[in-house]
Amino acid sequence: MSKFNIKYLKPFKNIYVIVLIVFVVWMLFFDAHSWLFHHELNGDINELEYQKEHYRNEMAKDNKAIKELSTDEGIERTARETYYMKKPNEDIFIIEYEDSIPKQKKDE
Repeated sequence: MSKFNIKYLKPFKNIYVIVLIVFVVWMLFFDAHSWLFHHELNGDINELEYQKEHYRNEMAKDNKAIKELSTDEGIERTARETYYMKKPNEDIFIIEYEDSIPKQKKDE
């Protein structure tokens, strides 16, 4: 049993190995520029890049809507379809399909 312990503990008697192990542990976990800190920052960068792409897509949709609403026909179509506005002496018929109507609970 003692030969087993001596065999595996022999490299740890060297001061350079001990210093190297302490240095590696310090740099990986305790330093201000540690691996854990960089891993967390990389996660934040990925999240921010996702948000940037999302907002670019939203801006593209908004620019398309602005371009559509810049004409009189686009404004009229949006007013009719979204807000159900009408011209005087005009009737509006709203057609709803069964799958678009919310179902009521039996208790109500």
